[in-house]
Amino acid sequence: MRKMNQDDTSATRELRRSILTMAFDSQEGHVPSALSIVEPIYTVFKEWDLGEGGDDSFILSKGHGCLALYSVLENLNLITSEELKLIGANSGALGGHPDVTKVPSVRASTGSLGHGFPMAVGLAYSKKHFSKGGRVLALLGDGECNEGSVWEAALLASNHGLSNLVAWVDYNRSGDRAVSLEPLVDKWAAFGFQVVEVDGHDLGEISQALRMERDKPTAIISHSIKGKGVSFMENSPQWHHSLIDAGTFESAMKELA
Repeated sequence: MRKMNQDDTSATRELRRSILTMAFDSQEGHVPSALSIVEPIYTVFKEWDLGEGGDDSFILSKGHGCLALYSVLENLNLITSEELKLIGANSGALGGHPDVTKVPSVRASTGSLGHGFPMAVGLAYSKKHFSKGGRVLALLGDGECNEGSVWEAALLASNHGLSNLVAWVDYNRSGDRAVSLEPLVDKWAAFGFQVVEVDGHDLGEISQALRMERDKPTAIISHSIKGKGVSFMENSPQWHHSLIDAGTFESAMKELA
Protein backbone atom coordinates (compact mmCIF):
# COMPACT_ATOMS: atom_id res chain seq x y z
CA MET A 1 0.00 0.00 0.00
CA ARG A 2 1.23 3.50 -0.79
CA LYS A 3 1.72 5.38 2.46
CA MET A 4 0.34 8.89 2.60
CA ASN A 5 3.29 11.23 2.33
CA GLN A 6 1.53 14.57 2.61
CA ASP A 7 2.06 16.74 5.63
CA ASP A 8 -0.38 15.19 8.10
CA THR A 9 -2.26 18.39 8.89
CA SER A 10 -2.63 19.25 5.21
CA ALA A 11 -3.70 15.69 4.47
CA THR A 12 -6.50 15.64 7.03
CA ARG A 13 -7.70 19.04 5.84
CA GLU A 14 -7.87 17.73 2.27
CA LEU A 15 -9.75 14.64 3.46
CA ARG A 16 -12.34 16.88 5.10
CA ARG A 17 -12.66 18.91 1.91
CA SER A 18 -13.19 15.65 0.03
CA ILE A 19 -15.95 14.63 2.47
CA LEU A 20 -17.76 17.90 1.93
CA THR A 21 -17.38 17.69 -1.84
CA MET A 22 -18.80 14.16 -1.90
CA ALA A 23 -21.75 15.18 0.27
CA PHE A 24 -22.50 18.27 -1.81
CA ASP A 25 -22.18 16.57 -5.19
CA SER A 26 -24.27 13.54 -4.19
CA GLN A 27 -26.63 15.26 -1.75
CA GLU A 28 -26.02 12.25 0.47
CA GLY A 29 -24.18 11.41 3.66
CA HIS A 30 -23.79 11.96 7.39
CA VAL A 31 -21.21 14.72 7.17
CA PRO A 32 -20.48 15.60 10.84
CA SER A 33 -20.21 11.91 11.74
CA ALA A 34 -17.54 11.54 9.06
CA LEU A 35 -15.69 14.72 10.00
CA SER A 36 -15.21 13.46 13.58
CA ILE A 37 -13.30 10.31 12.52
CA VAL A 38 -10.88 11.58 9.88
CA GLU A 39 -7.75 11.42 12.04
CA PRO A 40 -8.08 7.83 13.35
CA ILE A 41 -8.95 6.40 9.92
CA TYR A 42 -6.13 8.36 8.28
CA THR A 43 -3.64 7.16 10.89
CA VAL A 44 -4.61 3.48 11.00
CA PHE A 45 -4.38 3.22 7.22
CA LYS A 46 -1.03 4.98 7.34
CA GLU A 47 0.49 2.81 10.06
CA TRP A 48 -1.18 -0.63 9.88
CA ASP A 49 -0.86 -3.24 7.14
CA LEU A 50 -4.31 -2.78 5.63
CA GLY A 51 -3.46 -3.18 1.97
CA GLU A 52 -4.45 -6.03 -0.33
CA GLY A 53 -3.12 -9.21 1.27
CA GLY A 54 -2.11 -7.34 4.43
CA ASP A 55 -2.31 -8.98 7.85
CA ASP A 56 -4.37 -6.25 9.55
CA SER A 57 -8.04 -5.35 9.14
CA PHE A 58 -10.20 -2.27 9.70
CA ILE A 59 -13.98 -2.33 10.16
CA LEU A 60 -16.04 0.85 10.24
CA SER A 61 -18.74 -0.24 12.66
CA LYS A 62 -20.37 3.22 12.58
CA GLY A 63 -21.05 2.73 8.89
CA HIS A 64 -22.90 6.01 8.48
CA GLY A 65 -19.51 7.77 8.76
CA CYS A 66 -18.37 6.12 5.54
CA LEU A 67 -17.55 9.36 3.72
CA ALA A 68 -14.41 9.54 5.87
CA LEU A 69 -13.44 6.01 4.86
CA TYR A 70 -14.10 6.69 1.17
CA SER A 71 -11.96 9.82 1.25
CA VAL A 72 -9.02 7.88 2.72
CA LEU A 73 -9.43 5.00 0.25
CA GLU A 74 -9.39 7.47 -2.65
CA ASN A 75 -6.28 9.16 -1.24
CA LEU A 76 -4.56 5.78 -1.23
CA ASN A 77 -5.69 4.98 -4.80
CA LEU A 78 -7.77 2.04 -3.51
CA ILE A 79 -10.81 3.59 -5.16
CA THR A 80 -10.89 6.22 -7.89
CA SER A 81 -12.00 9.83 -7.88
CA GLU A 82 -14.57 8.85 -10.50
CA GLU A 83 -16.12 6.39 -8.02
CA LEU A 84 -16.48 9.20 -5.48
CA LYS A 85 -18.65 11.07 -7.96
CA LEU A 86 -21.13 8.17 -8.03
CA ILE A 87 -21.88 7.94 -4.30
CA GLY A 88 -25.49 6.92 -3.81
CA ALA A 89 -26.03 6.35 -7.54
CA ASN A 90 -27.44 3.07 -8.83
CA SER A 91 -24.44 2.81 -11.15
CA GLY A 92 -21.91 3.32 -8.37
CA ALA A 93 -20.32 1.05 -5.78
CA LEU A 94 -20.26 3.55 -2.92
CA GLY A 95 -23.44 3.75 -0.89
CA GLY A 96 -24.52 5.57 2.22
CA HIS A 97 -23.00 2.69 4.18
CA PRO A 98 -19.98 0.54 3.20
CA ASP A 99 -20.71 -2.61 1.22
CA VAL A 100 -18.20 -5.48 1.28
CA THR A 101 -19.66 -6.93 -1.92
CA LYS A 102 -18.96 -3.77 -3.93
CA VAL A 103 -15.79 -2.22 -2.51
CA PRO A 104 -12.76 -4.55 -2.27
CA SER A 105 -11.09 -2.50 0.47
CA VAL A 106 -14.15 -2.74 2.75
CA ARG A 107 -13.95 -5.66 5.20
CA ALA A 108 -17.57 -5.70 6.40
CA SER A 109 -20.94 -4.30 5.36
CA THR A 110 -22.05 -2.06 8.21
CA GLY A 111 -24.80 0.40 8.95
CA SER A 112 -27.06 -1.29 11.46
CA LEU A 113 -25.33 -0.16 14.63
CA GLY A 114 -23.92 -2.87 16.84
CA HIS A 115 -23.11 -5.25 13.96
CA GLY A 116 -19.59 -4.23 12.93
CA PHE A 117 -17.91 -4.76 16.28
CA PRO A 118 -19.13 -8.36 16.72
CA MET A 119 -17.85 -9.10 13.21
CA ALA A 120 -14.50 -7.60 14.22
CA VAL A 121 -14.38 -9.85 17.28
CA GLY A 122 -15.00 -12.91 15.12
CA LEU A 123 -12.32 -11.79 12.68
CA ALA A 124 -9.81 -11.19 15.49
CA TYR A 125 -10.54 -14.65 16.89
CA SER A 126 -9.96 -16.19 13.48
CA LYS A 127 -6.70 -14.29 12.96
CA LYS A 128 -5.42 -15.30 16.37
CA HIS A 129 -6.29 -18.99 16.21
CA PHE A 130 -6.66 -20.06 12.58
CA SER A 131 -4.56 -17.83 10.32
CA LYS A 132 -1.22 -16.10 10.07
CA GLY A 133 -2.24 -13.46 12.59
CA GLY A 134 -2.76 -9.74 12.34
CA ARG A 135 -4.65 -7.04 14.16
CA VAL A 136 -8.26 -5.84 13.88
CA LEU A 137 -9.53 -2.35 14.63
CA ALA A 138 -13.26 -1.65 14.77
CA LEU A 139 -14.31 2.01 14.87
CA LEU A 140 -17.55 2.41 16.83
CA GLY A 141 -19.75 5.39 17.49
CA ASP A 142 -20.51 6.34 21.07
CA GLY A 143 -24.26 6.00 20.50
CA GLU A 144 -23.56 2.56 19.08
CA CYS A 145 -22.34 1.53 22.52
CA ASN A 146 -25.97 1.51 23.62
CA GLU A 147 -26.39 -1.69 21.60
CA GLY A 148 -26.34 -4.88 23.66
CA SER A 149 -24.52 -6.73 20.89
CA VAL A 150 -21.48 -4.53 21.51
CA TRP A 151 -21.18 -5.69 25.10
CA GLU A 152 -21.91 -9.32 24.27
CA ALA A 153 -19.03 -9.17 21.78
CA ALA A 154 -16.82 -7.43 24.34
CA LEU A 155 -17.39 -10.28 26.80
CA LEU A 156 -16.44 -12.79 24.12
CA ALA A 157 -13.28 -10.86 23.19
CA SER A 158 -12.16 -10.67 26.81
CA ASN A 159 -12.94 -14.32 27.48
CA HIS A 160 -10.76 -15.38 24.57
CA GLY A 161 -7.95 -12.91 25.30
CA LEU A 162 -8.07 -11.23 21.92
CA SER A 163 -5.05 -8.99 22.38
CA ASN A 164 -5.08 -8.35 18.61
CA LEU A 165 -8.40 -6.48 18.85
CA VAL A 166 -8.90 -2.73 19.23
CA ALA A 167 -12.31 -1.13 19.82
CA TRP A 168 -11.92 2.51 18.80
CA VAL A 169 -14.84 4.47 20.26
CA ASP A 170 -15.53 7.81 18.59
CA TYR A 171 -16.69 9.63 21.70
CA ASN A 172 -18.15 12.80 20.19
CA ARG A 173 -20.91 12.67 22.83
CA SER A 174 -23.71 13.11 20.34
CA GLY A 175 -25.55 10.26 22.05
CA ASP A 176 -25.64 12.08 25.38
CA ARG A 177 -28.98 13.61 24.40
CA ALA A 178 -30.49 10.12 24.67
CA VAL A 179 -28.46 8.47 27.43
CA SER A 180 -25.06 9.15 28.96
CA LEU A 181 -22.40 6.45 28.66
CA GLU A 182 -20.42 7.63 31.65
CA PRO A 183 -18.37 6.18 33.20
CA LEU A 184 -17.36 4.83 29.76
CA VAL A 185 -13.75 4.03 30.67
CA ASP A 186 -14.88 2.01 33.67
CA LYS A 187 -17.44 0.13 31.58
CA TRP A 188 -14.86 -1.11 29.07
CA ALA A 189 -12.42 -1.91 31.87
CA ALA A 190 -15.13 -3.92 33.66
CA PHE A 191 -15.47 -6.03 30.52
CA GLY A 192 -11.79 -6.93 30.68
CA PHE A 193 -10.37 -4.41 28.22
CA GLN A 194 -7.22 -2.36 28.49
CA VAL A 195 -8.48 1.21 28.14
CA VAL A 196 -6.74 4.29 26.78
CA GLU A 197 -8.11 7.81 26.29
CA VAL A 198 -6.91 10.05 23.44
CA ASP A 199 -7.71 13.35 21.79
CA GLY A 200 -9.41 12.05 18.64
CA HIS A 201 -7.97 14.86 16.54
CA ASP A 202 -4.37 14.69 17.82
CA LEU A 203 -2.40 12.63 15.30
CA GLY A 204 0.47 12.07 17.72
CA GLU A 205 -1.76 10.66 20.46
CA ILE A 206 -3.61 8.49 17.96
CA SER A 207 -0.38 7.09 16.56
CA GLN A 208 0.97 6.31 20.02
CA ALA A 209 -2.24 4.52 20.98
CA LEU A 210 -2.14 2.38 17.83
CA ARG A 211 1.46 1.36 18.50
CA MET A 212 1.14 0.48 22.17
CA GLU A 213 1.84 -3.03 23.43
CA ARG A 214 -1.27 -5.03 24.28
CA ASP A 215 -1.77 -8.24 26.24
CA LYS A 216 -5.60 -8.07 26.21
CA PRO A 217 -8.31 -6.50 24.06
CA THR A 218 -8.00 -2.72 23.97
CA ALA A 219 -10.62 0.01 23.97
CA ILE A 220 -9.44 3.44 22.84
CA ILE A 221 -11.81 6.18 23.95
CA SER A 222 -11.34 8.88 21.35
CA HIS A 223 -12.64 12.27 22.50
CA SER A 224 -13.74 14.04 19.33
CA ILE A 225 -15.88 16.84 17.97
CA LYS A 226 -18.79 15.93 15.72
CA GLY A 227 -18.44 18.08 12.60
CA LYS A 228 -14.80 18.89 13.36
CA GLY A 229 -13.37 21.61 11.14
CA VAL A 230 -16.61 23.32 10.12
CA SER A 231 -17.67 25.69 12.88
CA PHE A 232 -21.41 25.77 12.18
CA MET A 233 -21.58 21.96 12.06
CA GLU A 234 -19.58 21.29 15.20
CA ASN A 235 -21.71 19.64 17.90
CA SER A 236 -24.89 20.74 16.12
CA PRO A 237 -27.65 18.08 16.17
CA GLN A 238 -29.44 19.70 13.21
CA TRP A 239 -26.51 18.78 10.94
CA HIS A 240 -26.52 15.05 11.74
CA HIS A 241 -27.99 14.25 8.32
CA SER A 242 -28.78 17.52 6.59
CA LEU A 243 -28.23 18.32 2.92
CA ILE A 244 -25.59 20.86 1.92
CA ASP A 245 -26.66 23.69 -0.41
CA ALA A 246 -24.28 25.77 -2.51
CA GLY A 247 -23.92 28.59 0.01
CA THR A 248 -23.26 26.22 2.90
CA PHE A 249 -20.73 24.29 0.81
CA GLU A 250 -18.84 27.46 -0.06
CA SER A 251 -18.75 28.60 3.56
CA ALA A 252 -17.55 25.22 4.81
CA MET A 253 -14.83 24.95 2.17
CA LYS A 254 -13.54 28.42 3.06
CA GLU A 255 -13.09 27.30 6.66
CA LEU A 256 -11.00 24.36 5.43
CA ALA A 257 -8.93 26.36 2.93
